[in-house]
Amino acid sequence: MDGFRDLFAELITDAGMQSCNIFRSKRLLELPGFFRPTKEWDLVVVKDGVLVAAIEAKSQVGPSFGNNFNNRTEEAMGSALDLWTAYREGAYLASPQPFLGYFFMLEDCEASTKPVRVREPHFKVFPEFLDASYMRRYELFCRKLVLERHYTASAFVTSNSQGGAQGNYRTPAQDLSLDRFVLTLMAHIGAHG
Repeated sequence: MDGFRDLFAELITDAGMQSCNIFRSKRLLELPGFFRPTKEWDLVVVKDGVLVAAIEAKSQVGPSFGNNFNNRTEEAMGSALDLWTAYREGAYLASPQPFLGYFFMLEDCEASTKPVRVREPHFKVFPEFLDASYMRRYELFCRKLVLERHYTASAFVTSNSQGGAQGNYRTPAQDLSLDRFVLTLMAHIGAHG
């Protein structure tokens, strides 16, 4: 994910933010939370004491798609809730609403693309989850993160083990494209640069 973090940092600089305000070093990525003292993000932008942006970049490569899917979804939702609650409670001083981004890359393989059954012992699941692959579940998840305003923007891309090393990726849904994510990020940065 370092390549994507570097790309985001370069684009943020292109949008007018000085590189001294962009943080990628592990010891400078901690932001206050409400339910826990801090959370380490993957990229943070702070200018003149104002939180401008925070980005989480995650990936999943098989084989345990089931357990990892649950862990990734809970982590992403919890991180957003923690930051927004801390924001509401004044942890970020007088910062205007920051850009909160979620970027996810999934391995495109048989295990991630085959339909997955759900158990419904007591209640019916939402119909979009019936026979949905993990790839489809991640797409739905990333979309819902934005629709429910937990994140300002989300990008979802896939790549296989052969093409990934060469930088080849696929965008399963245009509303979750890297282009849309970057445009939203750069517009936000431009307003604060």
